[in-house]
Amino acid sequence: MTTAPNGPLTGKVIAVAGASGPAGQAVLRRLASDGATVIGADIDAQRLESALDSVRIAVRGARVSGQVIDLLDPQEVHDWADHLEAEHGHVDGVFHLVGGWRGSKTFFDSRIDDWDFLHDTVVRTLQHTSLAFQPALVRSESGRYAMISAAAAHKPTAGGAAYAAAKAATEAWTLAMADSFRKETTAEDGKPTAAAAILVIKALVSPEMRAEKPEAKFAGFTDTADLAEHLAGLWDRPAEELNGQHLWLTAQ
Repeated sequence: MTTAPNGPLTGKVIAVAGASGPAGQAVLRRLASDGATVIGADIDAQRLESALDSVRIAVRGARVSGQVIDLLDPQEVHDWADHLEAEHGHVDGVFHLVGGWRGSKTFFDSRIDDWDFLHDTVVRTLQHTSLAFQPALVRSESGRYAMISAAAAHKPTAGGAAYAAAKAATEAWTLAMADSFRKETTAEDGKPTAAAAILVIKALVSPEMRAEKPEAKFAGFTDTADLAEHLAGLWDRPAEELNGQHLWLTAQ
């Protein structure tokens, strides 16, 4: 157990969408251990509460709470964003960790209903979180928005058309958000105060996955703890340097 009522992220209010998955849990723990006030969101109340409990056990004094949200409901997401800013006075970070994967053996076997599924889980949820929280991140002294993309978006495979297209769409949307930060957030020195970044991975691997398959090498995979470290470190870099960047956590 770590004790971190104060740390490098003390004072930061950070929302994590998709908080109950392996990546979400790792990110919640890291942010809480660094002193942030963290609000996790997920559609599954039981899984979300379990994730929050694990953080409270691991990090004594963790400032962590949760909200059951249907990220496909834009009004729910906007209400959540407005509530967080009203309650805390500011929202400094939003990490979109919602994903999913569908694929086929060949390009011809690609199913349009796979695209429909990914359009909702990958693209639409990101659109809703980015639109809902953009104004608050503009108002923050150091707003950060981050999404997790995939190397597949830059080198699609024949059977991964739907997945690669969905990730490419979310990248383009996030880059548009980055442009809004470039135009709408300005400090006294004339530089932007908010940034939107894209973290690119091949795939994620959790401690549980390694324990289940101790013989597997998971070549090129990013550990969930490493992902959490990179996300927590986004405030270590100036917004001007970070905004609109692809941060590769796997080989290009």
